[in-house]
Amino acid sequence: MDLALFKKLHEEQLISDIKFRKTEQQQHAPVSVFWDVTTLLYAGILLLSTGLGILVYKNIDTIGHTIIILTIGVLCAACFVYCFSRSAGFSFEKTEAPGLMYDYVLLLGCLLMLSFVGYLQFAYNVFGTHYGLATFVPMVLLFLAAYYFDHLGVLSMAITALAAWAGFTVAPLKILGSNDFGNEQLIITGIILGAGLIAIAFVSIARGIKIHYAFTFQNFGIHILFISLLAAMFHFDAAYLLWFLIVALVAWFTFKYAFEKRSFYFLIVMILYGYLALTYVFIKLLFSDYLWVLSFYMALAYFIGSGIGLIKFLMNHNKIFKRDAHL
Repeated sequence: MDLALFKKLHEEQLISDIKFRKTEQQQHAPVSVFWDVTTLLYAGILLLSTGLGILVYKNIDTIGHTIIILTIGVLCAACFVYCFSRSAGFSFEKTEAPGLMYDYVLLLGCLLMLSFVGYLQFAYNVFGTHYGLATFVPMVLLFLAAYYFDHLGVLSMAITALAAWAGFTVAPLKILGSNDFGNEQLIITGIILGAGLIAIAFVSIARGIKIHYAFTFQNFGIHILFISLLAAMFHFDAAYLLWFLIVALVAWFTFKYAFEKRSFYFLIVMILYGYLALTYVFIKLLFSDYLWVLSFYMALAYFIGSGIGLIKFLMNHNKIFKRDAHL
């Protein structure tokens, strides 16, 4: 900390006496490096799992399938033995990690388990032509690990595996580009999957089973459900108004939930998808006649007016949520 700079600012009366004294007191205070160490550990696990993959890929002909599988299996087993030896066991409540390395060893073990199952299928075709089992088995194991060891990162991996088993890609940067939303089966699957994940969240809350998992289920579910409903509205063109009503209904329940929980995040999600649906319907109705020039100016006015309205709406509700944060 550059105390001389603060002293100069104080002399120029740019900072008050109280703030300057606080700065002097904090000069020799300890600095937390928790997030720095955490980031390095996560990066180390990702680099290690990536490095193993590259090593296998480049030396597949010289190392041999059996040695590679045994190595991955032994490392995976060692990680889980370590976690079992330090775990407090399953609990419906949230459990704290027994140590800093525990979470990262568990994450590494799960990543190695995915590599192990995938490599077994690749090298020895253990699941035969039942390719769904190659994603179903890791999904089940990940859910078991997530609930037994109480790890949100593993839970996210399990939900991603569930979506992959259902034929859905849920990676943030690939959810739109890697899914064929012209496929009616995929659209319906996405709607069922999204609604199912949201239902699991509410059941978890109602039954008191890992209540802290509810947000993760809701977060995946609400995005998948909204995107699938929008895809249905775009694809089933003859019934787009019916699908719009369903989107509006889901948006209304999301708004009520966001207001009840004072969640600005879910409010933003509702606004994003609801606005996309409303804009699609408005533009489709607006350009359904032959008054193209008038329609253009009306569309321009709509975007300007709705943009201003959304900003005011979000600002007002942000103030409300902050004001009621203590309730």
